[in-house]
Amino acid sequence: MTTLQDAPARATYREVFAVRQFRVLLTGYTLFLGGETVKMLALSVTVYAGTGSSLLAALAYVAGFLPYALGGTLLLAYADRWPPRAVMVGYDLVRAAVAAVLAAGLLSPTAMLVLVFVTGIPSAVASAARSALLPVLLDGDRYVLGRAVFSMAAGGTQVLGFAVGGMLIAALGPYGALWITVASCLLSVALLRLRLAERPRRGTAAGYAVRETWRVNRELLRRPAIRSLLLAQWLPPALVVGTEGVLVPYAVQIGNSAGLLFTAVAFGMLTGDLAIGRLVTPERRERLAGPLALLLGAPLLGFVFSPGPVTAALLLAVSGFGVAYQLGLARRFLEAVPEANRGQAFGLMLTGTMTLQGLFAAGGGALGEVSAPGLVVGAAGAASLLAVLGLWRVLASPRA
Repeated sequence: MTTLQDAPARATYREVFAVRQFRVLLTGYTLFLGGETVKMLALSVTVYAGTGSSLLAALAYVAGFLPYALGGTLLLAYADRWPPRAVMVGYDLVRAAVAAVLAAGLLSPTAMLVLVFVTGIPSAVASAARSALLPVLLDGDRYVLGRAVFSMAAGGTQVLGFAVGGMLIAALGPYGALWITVASCLLSVALLRLRLAERPRRGTAAGYAVRETWRVNRELLRRPAIRSLLLAQWLPPALVVGTEGVLVPYAVQIGNSAGLLFTAVAFGMLTGDLAIGRLVTPERRERLAGPLALLLGAPLLGFVFSPGPVTAALLLAVSGFGVAYQLGLARRFLEAVPEANRGQAFGLMLTGTMTLQGLFAAGGGALGEVSAPGLVVGAAGAASLLAVLGLWRVLASPRA
């Protein structure tokens, strides 16, 4: 097993972007995120206009994410059974067809929600295939920086997607904006099909995919090294995401500053990935995983004192910076999982991340109904700190 002394030499972002296949994969991912953000915003607006129900509008926004848990527990075996390019291209074609049906305006709001939910189930397989392809394209520390770039792209694209999506909906209407999603899907299909080299499948197992998915998931979770690294990547940030359910009420309470607060989180994450990825050696990055994880929750304790917009934004930016702790775990997780099941292992990590974050965000919103928003944010920070302390041995250990 590789140890801290065997950690790879530090890479640079210039070296990462010099890999043409990485640029292709990143561009396709950016098109995916942008199209999905516009689609979910447009769907939420359409459902609310058709029903007048805030609950259904909220369900419309998360309808594309809720199926992730189903796909991650039933279909992940396909991430290793099928070639990665075929998986990503196939799912983009499904997304294009779904967006076109939605844009046609022929379905009722309920039918739209059902369609998005059902066709979103394979999303876990496509995401797993994409994540497992990254270490094939980038080796050593370049892989860690590549993950950082994907994280930065996710945050930046979603923030930009909210702004651009809102303008598109205002200018074209929700149905017109959905055609933008169709176009982004087809662009991604063309890019991946023509510019991304095909890679062979990793897995050789046959039989029922559901049974294979359950079997491999159990085997992965039974391994102490993999299980502990999964928990270390799942729990601390998922507990912090519980604050998102009450950030809007808190922003209203202190003067309608929701945009500032959400931007502060994204800015902190971007800065953390840039600074820790570029300025810190791989060895030190792994040593800093524990202290950086503490930054996720510690600043949020200040919300119990109801800080104003500027102070609250600073606290959230520091918390977002702490997300960079995951860079210190990236190499260790990659080396801990069997190569033949790499796609499913990454899919399991992503499934747990999205499922827990959704649950804790909903839980934070529920707590906000009976408690002050600032207290809920502080409680989420405290819970994250406790999770970090409980996982300190794996977070602080540089050994895989």
